[in-house]
Amino acid sequence: MTEPSHAVFLSYASEDAEAAQRICDALRGAGIEVWFDQSALRGGDVWDQAIRKQIKTCVLFIPVISRHTHQREEGYFRLEWKLAVDRSHLMTSNKTFLLPVVIDDTREDDENVPERFKEIHWTRLPAGETPSSFVDRVHHLMSRQPSLAPAITGSAVGPVSSAAMAVGTRFGGPKRAMEAIVAVAIFGVLAYLVVDKASKRSVPTPTPAIAAAREIPAAFSPPPHSIAVLPFVNMSGDKDQEYFSQGLTEELLNSLSRINELQVAAPTSSFSFKGDHPDISAVAQKLNVGAVLEGSVRRAGHTVRITAQLINGVTGFHLWSQTYDRDLRDVLKLQTEIATGVAGALKVTLLGDEAARIEVGGTHNPAAFDAYLRALKVYQSRNEDTEITSAIADYTEAIRQDPNFALAFAERSYALVNYAAGVESGAAMRKDFEKAEEDAHHAIALAPELAQAHMALAWASEAGILDISRANEEYSRALALAPGDAEVLWNSGRFTAKIGHFEAGISATRRAVILDPLGRLSHSNLGRALFSARRFAEAATAFAQVRTLNPKFKQNYGEWGLALYELGDFDKARRTCEAGRDNEGSNFCLALVYDKLNRHEDAEAELSKLKALSGDDAAYAYAEIYAQRGDRPRALEWLAIALRSRFAGVSTLATGLDFLRCDPLLDPLRKEPRFQAIERELKFPD
Repeated sequence: MTEPSHAVFLSYASEDAEAAQRICDALRGAGIEVWFDQSALRGGDVWDQAIRKQIKTCVLFIPVISRHTHQREEGYFRLEWKLAVDRSHLMTSNKTFLLPVVIDDTREDDENVPERFKEIHWTRLPAGETPSSFVDRVHHLMSRQPSLAPAITGSAVGPVSSAAMAVGTRFGGPKRAMEAIVAVAIFGVLAYLVVDKASKRSVPTPTPAIAAAREIPAAFSPPPHSIAVLPFVNMSGDKDQEYFSQGLTEELLNSLSRINELQVAAPTSSFSFKGDHPDISAVAQKLNVGAVLEGSVRRAGHTVRITAQLINGVTGFHLWSQTYDRDLRDVLKLQTEIATGVAGALKVTLLGDEAARIEVGGTHNPAAFDAYLRALKVYQSRNEDTEITSAIADYTEAIRQDPNFALAFAERSYALVNYAAGVESGAAMRKDFEKAEEDAHHAIALAPELAQAHMALAWASEAGILDISRANEEYSRALALAPGDAEVLWNSGRFTAKIGHFEAGISATRRAVILDPLGRLSHSNLGRALFSARRFAEAATAFAQVRTLNPKFKQNYGEWGLALYELGDFDKARRTCEAGRDNEGSNFCLALVYDKLNRHEDAEAELSKLKALSGDDAAYAYAEIYAQRGDRPRALEWLAIALRSRFAGVSTLATGLDFLRCDPLLDPLRKEPRFQAIERELKFPD
């Protein structure tokens, strides 16, 4: 046994060889050595000794998990898994040695997967497709591994250390095991010095991957100038003031995101730590940021005291802190002061007039600001769309107090579109869409550089009046103004992908996930962009992640089910859609799936439920259903009804007529002259 051991051990069921090969090729292409056994005949003493040696000395063990590993209770991969789990337990609970990978939709609660694997976050690589981010993660994990598991066969430390652990555990208990480990470690160091001094030239030169694996573990290394803002604590002694401290924190976060050099975690992710008193280093690692801003807010009438402190997420040391006492009329200036202080502590170079960028669209009127924050709280915490009316009323009060408050106009526009689409119908719906468009135009007139204003007009144009060309222009403008805003990224990316610009759309939504790793909307919109590009396996993985983040979000089950439907896994699609019952998205999905399963009466019942819930507002969805059933005349008629309403329509995947160009569910209609005429009338941008 003279050949060198490998840095990564890839373990897989024989049925998954093709997917495993893709993973192997991606890692080897990056200079990482991989043990990838492609033997047609496995087993026997020689093979057994080889895998034991490789698993004992590899730096990372990657088990490839799939339905095949679920279905097979026996197989050589089972022995490999057992050896790896045993080694991970011996490594003083070092789980970073294990990196489970899933190549299909196998659930993390799979009963045939070792419990040790379930303790670690799974990486999903559909069909073995391996992005560069996974390769980077492998490099990072390898750099963190101690040199207990040497990459060079014959090193004095590795095999003896492993043996000492095994003997100590078996015959002497934990205490004796630790004594053995310490003794062997000392012996190993002495042996290494002797061998290194006497015979350096006999040791082969390690590859870059192996060399990295033998180095001292690398520290957590987040992107430079990256930051998360935790919800500031309400110190006012009044729980009813919670909206003020949270809203002020979010406005401060938005201010920081307007500084070009900063990468700011989205509020949906950073605010998930609200009330937890989290360990700052844990927050930093979960959000992959280098610094964390926290603080408190104490309000008394029209005055406010804010204490803010910036902490290094890697070292835990304080970088900067400051206390501010201000009149609420100075709140815009206050946001600028804090943002500038944070930027200075992070050594960020401020470009141009940062104060003007931070304060654009805001207000100096305390009553207007207070009403705006109340509206923001109601809108974001709503459980039903009917509750949006309270938020609209507060936005209206903010505008009454300050008719030049552009941000209030933009947010009211957004709220009006969602209320109209979710609650109203007919003339009332069209009236609110027109009002939303008017508000968005007014916000742009007041503050042309306000990204939220352009986002509001884009949303009103897309979901309301169905002006696809203008929606495209406005999303592009919003993205240019706020390239570091997760909400702008996921909304513009979702829209861009569904009008056929797949790479740009997927890139934007992936960037949103980086900024908002714990937010369901970022993952939902990534799934929608991937679905538009017909990358259904990846879309299913994104929707599965949404379920992990928020199992109660019912709309996700219909979207996830559609991705599985397009993959041809109708039974899995059925189970998924049934998990989200009493939701239009699941009714829609089941109307399709039951039909494919020859449960035609059940399919018709689901369609009837959808019609009872949505009426003609779901015309586009009915066209999709009839197209999939092969009833082209009825499908085309419903498309014509949707077009006459000039309303994007209700469909799962939060889309409608604006999806017509790329919608796979409408493929049976694409050669029809009536379909082509409708597509021309919608004037999709090139």
